[in-house]
Amino acid sequence: MARPRGGDSVSRKKGGAKGRTNRARQVYIFTEGEVTEPEYIDIIVKKGTLAKPGESVEHHFENENAVGKHRKPYAMVKDAVRTLRKVEREARDAGLKEGDWNYPQVWVLFDRDDHLNIPEARRLADKEGVRVAYSHPCFELWRLLHYTNYTSSFGGVCGDANSRLRSRPGFAATYGRQVRTVSEQQSKHMREEQVLSVDGQRYASARKYAKAINDRVEAVNPEKWDPYTDIWSFVEEGLLLSGY
Repeated sequence: MARPRGGDSVSRKKGGAKGRTNRARQVYIFTEGEVTEPEYIDIIVKKGTLAKPGESVEHHFENENAVGKHRKPYAMVKDAVRTLRKVEREARDAGLKEGDWNYPQVWVLFDRDDHLNIPEARRLADKEGVRVAYSHPCFELWRLLHYTNYTSSFGGVCGDANSRLRSRPGFAATYGRQVRTVSEQQSKHMREEQVLSVDGQRYASARKYAKAINDRVEAVNPEKWDPYTDIWSFVEEGLLLSGY
C-alpha cells in the first residue's frame, strides 16, 4: 500500500471508542496523471480549510509507481476495488463502521482524453463503492476554471485546455518573476499561486463555474460531457475541505 501523507495506516491505530472518533479519515487515491494531480492534492491538503475542525484526512497515493495500462481509467478502478476491500477490512478491525465520518474512502481521478471504457469504469466504480472524480477533456479544465469561466466545447482536445491555461495572465509568472512563457511539459508541475487565494475566492469561483457547466450536460454517455469536471466533489466529499 502507498506511503501515507501525514499519518499511519488505519489498522495501526487502536485506541477504543475515543481513538476511533479522533482518527483521521484515510483516503486512498489513484490518479491518471503522475505529476499534476498529486502535486495539486498535496498543495490543497496542506493549505486548505477543513469543513469541520477536528475532521481531518490523511491521503495516500496508491499508484505512484504505476505505468502503462495501470493508469487507464478502467484498470485504475479495478485496482481501486481491491484497495477498497482491503482498507474496509482494516477499518472494521479498528472498530470503524460504514457511515462514520472517518470511514476510509478510495477515489480515482481520471480524464476523458481518448480513453476507452469510460462508461464501464464509472459503472464498476458505482457498483463497488469506489468514488470517481472525472474531467472532460482533462484535469487542466479544473485548473483553468481557477482563472476564468469557460463553457465552450474543447472538442475532446486536452491540448486546447492546456494552451488556454498557459495563456492566462499571470500564469507563466508563477514559475518565476521573469518567466514569460511556459511549455506544456513545464505546466504539468503545479504552483500554489495557481489555485490558492487569500480569501478562497479562486476555489469558490472554480467550483461555481464547474457546477454550472456540469448542469448543462444532457448526454447520458460521459464520453460526450464536453466540458465537465467534478473535482470539487473530491475536494469536499473526499478530503473534507470547505475551500483553499
